[in-house]
Amino acid sequence: MTNGRDLRIDFFRGLALIFIFWDHVPDNPLAQLTVRNFGFSDAAEIFVFLAGYASILAYGRIYQRDGWLVSSIRILRRTWVLYVVHIFLLTLLMGIVFVANNYVDTRDMIQQMGLQHFVGNPQQALADELLLRFKPNLTDPLPLYILLLLALPLYLPLMLRRIELAVAASVVLYMMVPLYGWNLRSYEGGGVWYFNPVAWQLVFVLGGALALYNQRPQSPEQRPLSQQPLFILAAIYLIIAGVLTFNEKWPAVHAALVSALHLEGLYPISKTDLAPPRLLHFVALVYVVAKLLPRHSDWLNNWPAQQTCLMGRYSLEIFCLGVLLAPLADAANALAGDTWSMRIITALLGLGLMMLMANGLELNKRLGNGKPVAQTSKKLHIEV
Repeated sequence: MTNGRDLRIDFFRGLALIFIFWDHVPDNPLAQLTVRNFGFSDAAEIFVFLAGYASILAYGRIYQRDGWLVSSIRILRRTWVLYVVHIFLLTLLMGIVFVANNYVDTRDMIQQMGLQHFVGNPQQALADELLLRFKPNLTDPLPLYILLLLALPLYLPLMLRRIELAVAASVVLYMMVPLYGWNLRSYEGGGVWYFNPVAWQLVFVLGGALALYNQRPQSPEQRPLSQQPLFILAAIYLIIAGVLTFNEKWPAVHAALVSALHLEGLYPISKTDLAPPRLLHFVALVYVVAKLLPRHSDWLNNWPAQQTCLMGRYSLEIFCLGVLLAPLADAANALAGDTWSMRIITALLGLGLMMLMANGLELNKRLGNGKPVAQTSKKLHIEV
């Protein structure tokens, strides 16, 4: 493995965190700009895919240098950190929601955040929380990440030796979902995991496979994009998915379009089970973006892109902050009468706080390392 860093990973991870925050603030106008409005997949796929990409790079290097046992211990240690963060995050989130609900009259924030199980049976809810079975709204990605990372030592050697076999095994496991309905149970009466780990593991594995593929020597493509059949097919699929998804804002128009194109078989497009049209859309999106935005270019040199990269570098901390900011923004909007201007203000203020936290973490790290604070270095190590 080479040590070169692809800053696109940080950028799109940071962008996914922004989108996740905006999407989780009810009736947020800026949520109309996120990726979920223009295709079948959304920021969740980006988050999981890049988590797999970063994990394979980081622990693959440790495996090659120190062996399976050391890499497994490092993975388990990181998994424990994520688990503790998850428990602490849930505690803070429930505290925020319960307090805010006392001041908001226009909606039931406890029900909105999926905390009825805790109100009705707090002892069982605490046990389910420790077992990753109780996952209030907004917190689902972290338990999924914990489970996927916990399984990484089992297939990391295969990933590093035979990528094709690892991906094939992941696809076979993914097929168990539509064939046999595999999923993990949630708390009693709570159904199954919202992000079915049996299905979503494929996104994580594909991220790791791309990370390993990019480490190989690549011969530059000589043909322009307009002459590459795979790129053209992927772009056409993205356009069709974008038109269909955008038209969902007008149900009558959407229904007529789906009927005219005989696409009824596409729906419903399950997010829980990562329906094939959704998975295909994300794979096409990754392929097209990778082709359109080359690794070595100046498009990441501007200030907004650098700030987004910085948030992506500290993805765990920024994700947790976004989860806590979403109900606070919703409560502030409710207290202000749910005006359009207030919704814009809280969305931008939340983004500003996320940027401020990322810069604070970077400053603290540089001071701790004794490095100059000025300029954000491009030679950053992978953090998962």
